Amino acid sequence: MTIVERSPGASASYKAGGFLAREWGSGPTVQLHQKSFDLHVEIAQELGLHSFRKLSVLSVSQSKGSSAASWLDGHARTCELDGAAAQVTPSELTTKMIDYAVSQGKTRVIQDTAVGYVGHEDGSVKGVKLEQGGVLEANKLVVALGTWSGVVCEDWFGKPIPMEGIKSTSIVYEAIDEVKKDPKACFCDEDQFSCHLELYPRPDGSLYICGCGGSDYVSGDRLRAGGDCFDPNNIKADPARVEAATNSINYMSRTFRSKYTPDVSQAC
Repeated sequence: MTIVERSPGASASYKAGGFLAREWGSGPTVQLHQKSFDLHVEIAQELGLHSFRKLSVLSVSQSKGSSAASWLDGHARTCELDGAAAQVTPSELTTKMIDYAVSQGKTRVIQDTAVGYVGHEDGSVKGVKLEQGGVLEANKLVVALGTWSGVVCEDWFGKPIPMEGIKSTSIVYEAIDEVKKDPKACFCDEDQFSCHLELYPRPDGSLYICGCGGSDYVSGDRLRAGGDCFDPNNIKADPARVEAATNSINYMSRTFRSKYTPDVSQAC
C-alpha cells in the first residue's frame, strides 16, 4: 500500500479536538459510533497512545452557580453528561497509525500531490498522476481527502458528491496546571460572544478549544486548485473568533482571565 500525502498534519487529522463519545448519536449511525469507540480503545492499547483516556463530560452554561470543574471559577454552572466518553490527540493517533503501518513492511508514504487518475479502457484503475511527475501504478484507489474528497471524485470520475467543509477556528492553551489536575471535557451553551465552546483538556495539561463560532462553509471551486481553500496550509484562524473565544473562556474562568492567553490560534 502507498499513501500519497500532500501536506502532512495540515488539516483536521492533526488539528481536530479528538473527542470520542460512545452513546451520543441516533438513527442508523449508532452502531458505528459504538464500534468506533471500542476500536479506539483497542488501538490506543496496541499502539501505546499516551493521549488516549476516558474522562467525564460537563454541560456548561454561563451563569453563576456550582461548577464541577475547578478551573471554571467564573460565570459557569455545570451538570454532568451521561455516556462513555474519551479523548485522543489526533496528531499522535494519526502519526502512530502511519508509523505502525510502515513498520509492518507493507506500507510506504510519498509526500506529493495526486493530481489525476489514470484508468484502463474498461474503467478500472491503472494509476495516479503525481504533481512532481510520473504515474504511481495501482490496481485499487482510495480517496481519503476529507473535505477535498468531493471535488476530487467529481473531477476525476465524474461522480458528483455533495460534500462541503466547515472552516473553523480553534485555539490551544498550553501547560495549564489547573486543567491537568482536574480534567473535564466541557460543552458550553451558546453565549453572548456568539460562541458555543467545546473545551478538551489533554493529558499534557493543554486545553484545546473549538466551537468559536463564525464558521465558514466551503465547497466547489474554493477547494480546487486556485481556490482560497485548496491548500490546507493556507487555512488560517479568524482573529475575530479567536478574540471571541478568549473572551468567552475568560468570562467563565477567573483563572484563565488572570493568568493565561492562547498559545496557538489555528483553523482547519
